[in-house]
Amino acid sequence: MKRHLMLSTGLMALAGVMIVDAAPAFAQARAFVSNERDHTMSVVDMDTLKVIDTVKTGRRPRGIIASPDGKLIYLCASDDNRVEVYDAKTLKLVKTLRSGPDPELFVLHPSGNPLYIANEDDNMVTVVNVENNDLIAEIPVGVEPEGMGISPDGKFMVNTSETTNMAHVVDTATNEIIENILVDSRPRIAEFSADGKQLWVSAEVGGTVAVIDPTDKWKILKKISFKIPGVNDDAIQPVGVRLTKDGSKAFVALGPANRVAVVNAKTLEVEKYLLVGQRVWQLGFTPDEKFLISTNGNSNDISIIDVASEKVTKSVPVGRLPWGVVVVP
Repeated sequence: MKRHLMLSTGLMALAGVMIVDAAPAFAQARAFVSNERDHTMSVVDMDTLKVIDTVKTGRRPRGIIASPDGKLIYLCASDDNRVEVYDAKTLKLVKTLRSGPDPELFVLHPSGNPLYIANEDDNMVTVVNVENNDLIAEIPVGVEPEGMGISPDGKFMVNTSETTNMAHVVDTATNEIIENILVDSRPRIAEFSADGKQLWVSAEVGGTVAVIDPTDKWKILKKISFKIPGVNDDAIQPVGVRLTKDGSKAFVALGPANRVAVVNAKTLEVEKYLLVGQRVWQLGFTPDEKFLISTNGNSNDISIIDVASEKVTKSVPVGRLPWGVVVVP
């Protein structure tokens, strides 16, 4: 969308951030941020780190993802009980897709179709054909379904239910639950590793992240807990989780603790805490994984994290109550 542009040394110095590379940082990438309170989607140019457009959406936008080719942006308009689909280039609304009441998070099959949608108010996951909007299935799950993950091979979809405190494993060939995994209180996010050998599930109230082995009867390998000096335990609330493709690092958003935890994904030990904005919620990598973006709901901004140096380099104001983020080329 824009020509390659790197932040100048002078601008970086004025911003008080670390100069990390002389190469173009984001290769024309754009971040799409759902702003829950404004009913908008901010578009951030990742070369200039500025909001270049604000798109009016349906009410209470939350979950946001991109099609595998990056051409379409899918957004949960939770209070309108629908999924909105935008052209990533023109920012025009292409179509709307059905969902159940109060869709919060969703995940696409790796092939790009179908779409699996967690409907918080009816304890169902809706499976929708994104091409023709046909309803493929409705899968009964636990109470208040939210987190949605899918294995890299597309064989398993995992939904978390906040009140039932479970991760439900669904066989995508049959759309039936094959396993229920009890985790800690109020599970939020389900995220598979790129090799499919681990499933990470965050528990907001429980204060842990369960690391699960899909190859060994969905056994919990470890529950990772977090301790931050000077921060009360009840403020440490794991929500968003992202793992690097090489399987070396995991990042966990810790809600009102205003930190992102850096976890060694091999040893499953917490190595560092990064101070970001207020009430950090969700996370998203740039396509090259050089940078990670956090949405900070109470400070109405996003934080830019350099993955290699594990440092926060900049904050960018967006709309009110930013919730989800996805970055496309």
